[in-house]
Amino acid sequence: MRNLRTAFGLLTTLPVGISETWQPGDSGRAAFWYPVVGLAVGGLVWLAWLGLNLWFTPLVSAVLALGVWVGLTGGLHLDGLADCCDALPASVVVERRLEILKDPHLGTFGGIGLIIVLFAKAAALSALAPSQGLGIVLAATLGRWLILPASRLPQARPGGMGADFAAGVRPAAVWITATLPISLAVLLGMQGAFAVLAALISGAALLRLAWKRIGGVTGDVLGALVEVAETAVLLTFTV
Repeated sequence: MRNLRTAFGLLTTLPVGISETWQPGDSGRAAFWYPVVGLAVGGLVWLAWLGLNLWFTPLVSAVLALGVWVGLTGGLHLDGLADCCDALPASVVVERRLEILKDPHLGTFGGIGLIIVLFAKAAALSALAPSQGLGIVLAATLGRWLILPASRLPQARPGGMGADFAAGVRPAAVWITATLPISLAVLLGMQGAFAVLAALISGAALLRLAWKRIGGVTGDVLGALVEVAETAVLLTFTV
């Protein structure tokens, strides 16, 4: 249960705490539970979205549900998205891009990236039919599962948070934990299958860009991957 607690402590703002006896690679060892965290986050957002739709218009309900989503995660992955938007397109050397990724300040591209993703998510949530609400759970679960296979790629910054995470991930966990998002996709039928495909394509595009621009992945790239995948899944359900 220590790894489960670590997973919730790292990926959510829920008051579970993190063990004081932190060891290198603990974040990766907790990755087995990341899709479960996604299931919990997605389930809570889904319930909030359903409840809000009883009182407000679809657009207002979507914005408020998205606020719950961001609140539950503390904007953790949005931070990675913003950093990647600032760093990856920059016309500078690789070393400078890595410096930008570590810079806590928000740049123009980072701000634009946040606006586009948040607007896209809110628009998608406002367009979902009640019967498609499970798509929210799939988005949150699949996004966090994708972190596991992506962590097997070369690390752009040895010794960083991404490298520490990758050191603790067990290869078998990648395939075992895939059963959760796959099961959700099956429940959603063809739309679920298309949503998974959209997430995989968009995620692969991001990872390829990171590989070309900085030579691998970092913790920020993994965070951006979650946001990109979640957005792709939600948008699929509006088609």
